[in-house]
Amino acid sequence: MIPPTTILCIDDNETALNVRKMVLEVAGYSVVTASDVELAMQLFTTSAVDIVMSDHLLQGKTGTELAAEMKRLKPTIPIVIVSGLVEAPEGMEHADLFICKGEAPAVWLKKISGVLQKCRCQASLSEAKGAGLN
Repeated sequence: MIPPTTILCIDDNETALNVRKMVLEVAGYSVVTASDVELAMQLFTTSAVDIVMSDHLLQGKTGTELAAEMKRLKPTIPIVIVSGLVEAPEGMEHADLFICKGEAPAVWLKKISGVLQKCRCQASLSEAKGAGLN
């Protein structure tokens, strides 16, 4: 049996964090939560995380700044930025997906699934190239 995909969900708003966690778990994901940047980085470096979903406006740092730090450590882990902004914020070149908070959960679940598939395909291609299978 394949273990569920683990999502590190980050938000300093506990209510929003709990709602996202519940939606993701109902969809079949395993969810690890962090309500601050320090805990998020600790979990990111010490836990088996498949994807990160971070609010953009965090205390002390933006989601895109956090994404840049995370990508330096683990460049293949997809990072999703969630924001109340209608358009993607500056710094999105470090993230893999932008989700507007106004979007329905069904929409962002589909987007998350898509970015996971894309990143897994890219990782498989990289492994095949490294093994000389291309």
